[in-house]
Amino acid sequence: MSEPLVKSVTENRIASVTLNRPDALNAFTPELLKALIIAIEKAEREARVIVLAGAGRAFSAGVDLKLLQGSTFEEGKVDGVFDNLSIKAIDAVRGCAVPVIAKVHGYCFTGALELALQADFIFTTQGAKFGDTHAKWGLRPSWGMSQNLARAVGVRKARELSFTAKTFTGAEAERWGLANAAFDDKETLDAETAACAAAIAEASPGAIAAYKDLYRLAEENPALEDALAEEQRRDYPQITDTMERLKSFAS
Repeated sequence: MSEPLVKSVTENRIASVTLNRPDALNAFTPELLKALIIAIEKAEREARVIVLAGAGRAFSAGVDLKLLQGSTFEEGKVDGVFDNLSIKAIDAVRGCAVPVIAKVHGYCFTGALELALQADFIFTTQGAKFGDTHAKWGLRPSWGMSQNLARAVGVRKARELSFTAKTFTGAEAERWGLANAAFDDKETLDAETAACAAAIAEASPGAIAAYKDLYRLAEENPALEDALAEEQRRDYPQITDTMERLKSFAS
């Protein structure tokens, strides 16, 4: 029996979703993205937090360039090659009801970086290699790079990275604000990500859901006074464990 293209295991309310084409650096194919969508949708029903990672030597090298050979492109878009599964995969991660941590090691290029940027945050290693190579290959972003990269590192730095298609390290990603933390090695990355995921899994799921919604509001960049009023206005009836948690603290 062949290995699944995406592995998914849920334990202690933490789902580990792993891209699993290690011999191809987990490069994206339509079949892999379809499997990813299914895995994310299943994990958000079963878990309180999802860790998205890659098997082998990389998070992902991005789109499998072999798929692009001989393809026709409409204004530099690759979505047609994936029959719009790419958009559905991006939406599955960004719209996930529970937090998603992108655990990035090895390589994370272009489409893979776009996918990681859809997660709630990114943990990586100092030596990981990131890059946006759309311009190098005559492609345009359509999975969120221009918007999410600019929000992560600032529009001027984003322009530099996209226009030059330069590779940058996990240490630089942390320094610029793209990654939340860059650890010395893969073992430390695994341990620290597991600890963070465990802390999220122990938190109130209703409160986390409220935060997911309210941070989306912040990304809309409304006027501060409007945003503060909206935060007060919104209701979250799914928060039902307040008294139980306070009693536990008191005891």
